[in-house]
Amino acid sequence: MKKARTYDVVLYGATGFVGRQTVAYFAAHAGGLRWALAGRNYDKLAAVRANAGPGASDAGIVVADASDGQALAALAGDARVVLSTAGPFALHGSLLVAACVAQRTHYVDITGETPWVRGLIDRHHEQAMADGTRIIPCCGFDSVPSDLGAWMLARHFQALGEACVEVKACFSLRGGFNGGTLASALNMLDSGQSRALADPWLLNPALVRPPTVPLDDDPVAPHRDADFKAWVGPFFMGPVNTRVVRRSAALLGYGPDFHYQEYLRFGSGALAAATAVGVSAGMNASQAALRLAPVRALARRLAPAPGQGPSEASMDRGSFRCELVGHGAGGTVARAKVAAAGDPGNRATTVMVCEAAMALTRAADLPGGQKAGGVLTPASGLGTALAERLRAAGMTMAVQA
Repeated sequence: MKKARTYDVVLYGATGFVGRQTVAYFAAHAGGLRWALAGRNYDKLAAVRANAGPGASDAGIVVADASDGQALAALAGDARVVLSTAGPFALHGSLLVAACVAQRTHYVDITGETPWVRGLIDRHHEQAMADGTRIIPCCGFDSVPSDLGAWMLARHFQALGEACVEVKACFSLRGGFNGGTLASALNMLDSGQSRALADPWLLNPALVRPPTVPLDDDPVAPHRDADFKAWVGPFFMGPVNTRVVRRSAALLGYGPDFHYQEYLRFGSGALAAATAVGVSAGMNASQAALRLAPVRALARRLAPAPGQGPSEASMDRGSFRCELVGHGAGGTVARAKVAAAGDPGNRATTVMVCEAAMALTRAADLPGGQKAGGVLTPASGLGTALAERLRAAGMTMAVQA
């Protein structure tokens, strides 16, 4: 780094729905870290800081609009790590990431906008890798449970001396959406990125695109899975999470025959089978409808606005469980689980991205040492450092042989 930085972590987008939660989390857990809130409106930032209580009283405030390259450069140059919750990231995130790369400032966010992440890889991976700057998108519910779950199983098989050839994940969850998440999803459709979204290897390095097998295709219909002993169907976040896991597999060398897929769990009985059919059909129909501009316009009018989301009580009632099954080349089977209480897209996401940012402040704990950089994934950029922090924060992360 070129000079001493005023802040260890700057929370960008701090007045948004998840942004306000990151401020509250840092107020409770940041310890001796020097941190600041950032966004475009000083008064709103000051109000968020005041509402976070005494733990935020020493936090700084940095004013920077997402379109102001000079202000973003100053922000990035004064921080060791930037944590962004300001989506849609394709609209509000590109200049901030560019500033972080130029200033050699580590970066994490909660995006699930994989076409935008592909653009970050194309523009910044080589420079960030040369400088040892870690740019790590997708550090929320998209896609930490999937990525670290598959990573745990791949490491388990490596320790056994057996190649891991397949990992499947099965999600059970209870929670809601916030307006920013929906705005990001609709923006991807507005910008005509359907073809990119459908590419199973969208985030892979250019020369690492294995031949596609049926397991790599995004599922469109339910089936009864023998490994999970349950009816499973398409998971709406699967087209995001699978791409992130496959990039991790390529960067970390899980092996040329590694395949990953994930599903939503419905249960084991006849009612579960009927529910799986109905939900899968409804999801496919809604995705097709949202490709039409008038339907997206209607969805915007009916959905929560950016900055809005579930109530505190509703988020407290939320939870998620990700069960994973791994198969080795020699026939060994292993299972893993990643689970947490709290609304997955809001509460759990806040824990994940905040702990990821804090992990980046401790260079000695990071995989590859201080010099490993690039546009990375939670597993390749943080690995054990993040897994241990999440366990300490109360998240279940375990492999069962």
